[in-house]
This record gives sequence, C-alpha cells and structure tokens, in this order.
Amino acid sequence: MLLPLASAVLTRCVRTLHYEHFLRRRLPPRLHLHSRGTKSRGRGFKSQEEEWKTRNKTVLTYIAAAGVGMIGLSYAAVPLYRLYCQASGLGGTAVAGHDADQVETMKPVKERVLKISFNADTHASMQWNFRPQQTEIFVVPGETALAFYRAKNPTDQPIIGISTYNVVPFEAGQYFNKIQCFCFEEQRLNPHEEVDMPVFFYIDPEFDEDPRMARVDTIILSYTFFEAKEGQKLPLPGY
Repeated sequence: MLLPLASAVLTRCVRTLHYEHFLRRRLPPRLHLHSRGTKSRGRGFKSQEEEWKTRNKTVLTYIAAAGVGMIGLSYAAVPLYRLYCQASGLGGTAVAGHDADQVETMKPVKERVLKISFNADTHASMQWNFRPQQTEIFVVPGETALAFYRAKNPTDQPIIGISTYNVVPFEAGQYFNKIQCFCFEEQRLNPHEEVDMPVFFYIDPEFDEDPRMARVDTIILSYTFFEAKEGQKLPLPGY
C-alpha cells in the first residue's frame, strides 16, 4: 500500500517541478511582451492626453474671447439702448427734443383731458432733498405745460447731481415730448443752496389716435437724481 502511494506522490512532485520549470522559461518573454505593450499604450495615452489638452486650451481660448466680447457688447449696449429709448420713447423714456414747427401748428385735443402726476426720487448715496413743486396738473394733447421740481443741498459741502427720468405707462413715453428739462445735465448745488428746476413739455396730439392709449388718462413723470463726479456728463440725445 505504501509503494503505490509513494509512487503517486513522486509522480505529482515531478509534474509540479516540470510545470514550474515551464513557467520559469515562458514567463519572462510574456512579461517582456507585456512591458512593451504597456509602454506602447502609455505612449499612445500620453499622445492622446496632449491632444486633449491642446483642444481644451483652444476651446477655453474661444470661450474667454467670447466672454470678453459679450462684456464689451453689454457695456456698449447701455448708451446705445439709451439713445434708442430717447429717440423712440421705448421703456417709458420721454422723447428728447421737439419739432418747433409742430409745437406752433399742433392743435389741442380739448375733449381729451390727461392728468400728469410728478414723482421725485434720489439715489441712496445722494444727500439732496428733491421733490416736485406740484403733485399733478391737467393738460390735453397738443398743449404745452410747465412744471417745477425743487432741489436742496442740506449739507456743508457742494454736491453735483445728475438726473434721469421715465414715463409711466411706458407706451406713453413716445408721446411725452420735453421742450426744456434738467435731465442728463450736471446740477451743482452749494452748501444749503436751494433751486427750482423747470420742465416744459407737451403731449403729442397723436396720443389721442393710438388705440393703446384709449384707456390711459393718467401719466406719471418720474425723476431720479444721482450724485455725479465733477466733469462727468451724460449725453442728451436729440439736441
């Protein structure tokens, strides 16, 4: 019984030794091939990675250029939009300037009475006291009207202010024409100085012919004053 068992164990050991010898002879070439494949794949990966980096840099360059261009357009759009609004009355901006011949020849629409209300605001950094002299007046399209705002500098330092304005409802802005106003011009008030600022305007007679204005009987003129640096001026389109 022991001899067959010893023979079987010996046979298994021999097979194991042959197998290990086979592995030792075959393993290095496989490892060598694996190493070459790894290097080749590594070089390909590095090349692809560099290509991706180059493409990413190109894309980022285009994005950055587009971003700078959009910023530039946004800054340029502000004065351009203001010019357009001034000319067309879009966004509740009263039309700047007037046609002298139209003022002399236009006919008032007597049966269409409009209430013009006045509003005054100041920016948070502006220290002036600013208010309308009248809360409202009544006019008809085709008739000129005069209103006043009052501003006072209650501080011990001179302050320069500059104002913007708009009209509500917005659609009425194209018919609200100013002959004289203090908008978009520097106004310097010395310490404790107080002044009256006139607004001379008219409502275009075509207001009465616009179907959108059929139910409009009140128009609000609103001014807002900001503190301005000396020498700074805003354009007044139309003049």
